[in-house]
Parts: sequence; C-alpha cells; structure tokens
Amino acid sequence: MKCLKHAALVLVLAAGGCVAPVGPVEVTRFHAADVAMLGKGTIAVEPAPGMDGASLEWRTYQAAVQQQLALLGYAAPQGTSAQVAELRLSRMTIEPSRGSGPVTVGVGGSTGSWGSGVGVGIGINLTPRSAQQVQTTMAVTIRERASKAALWEGRAVFTVRATSPMADTALAAPKLAAALFKDFPGQSGETIVVQ
Repeated sequence: MKCLKHAALVLVLAAGGCVAPVGPVEVTRFHAADVAMLGKGTIAVEPAPGMDGASLEWRTYQAAVQQQLALLGYAAPQGTSAQVAELRLSRMTIEPSRGSGPVTVGVGGSTGSWGSGVGVGIGINLTPRSAQQVQTTMAVTIRERASKAALWEGRAVFTVRATSPMADTALAAPKLAAALFKDFPGQSGETIVVQ
C-alpha cells in the first residue's frame, strides 16, 4: 500500500512539472574586452535609471539576479559594492491580430459563346483567434561603481501565452535570470536561444 502511495505521489509531482510549458528565452550579451573583473568582488543589484525598485515585481527579479550573481562568484556587499548590476524590466501584452476580417465577399462575372452569368461567393474565416501573449524583457548592465564604466550587459526576452503559468513573475524571474547568465560572460555580441 505504501508503494502505491509513493508511486501516486511521484506521478503527481511529475505531472506538475508538465503544467508550465517552458518556451525559449532569447539572450543577447556584450562585454568589455577585458573580463578579468567579472565574477568576483562585491556587487549590488539596483534599479536602472527610471525603474521603480520598490515594486514587488522588480524585487522578485532582483532576488533572481542576485542569486545568479552569487552562483558566478560575486559576494553581497557589506557596505558599498565595487560593482553594480543595474536591472531594467519591461512587460507588455501582445494582442493577436488577424490578417483579414472574419467574412469576405467575392463577386465574379463572365460572358462567352455559351451565355453569361454573375456569381457571388461568401467566405467565412473559421480560424480561431490567436491567444494573447505576454513578453517580458529583463536587461542587466554590470558597471564598475567608481568609474561607472560598463563591464557587461545582457538582455533576455521571453514570450508566453498570457494564460501560461510562466507568465507569472514568480516563475518567469528565475528562468530569465538563469538564461541571461548561462555560460557567463558569454560571447560578446552573440544572440543565443536558451530552452
């Protein structure tokens, strides 16, 4: 009986992992020629100019970025950090569009040796409307605090259906952060797709 309960629990957990379809994240990164300063020392994640660092959404992404930076070897600052990671977010809803209206009308006519005629045709587009999507963009610029010189910058873009669990900030933040810092610092100027 215990084995059946454990097997049922494993199946439920495995099925739970399939609930949130994971789409690709497009990542573009650039870095200075000298990457010796990256991945060491202290760093603080701060809002990029114009960003509201007090919002719950921003703080969720901040925590995800801070976690990835710690995995890369950065330490949390005790006071002022040597480097700063400026975090910028944007989320937008993409409305589906149809190329043409749902109903089309065509008129045709002909004349010839066998007679003439006029015909009318009506076409109805039965294609279901595409679902609304949410596109999230996260951009991070790592700067040396003293000189404000940019050492590294990257952008991760992720688009999912608005009804997908991955449209939720709590699930999207760690996915975007992990994709952005995968194989850090990455090839400068290259765009990759992370599954």
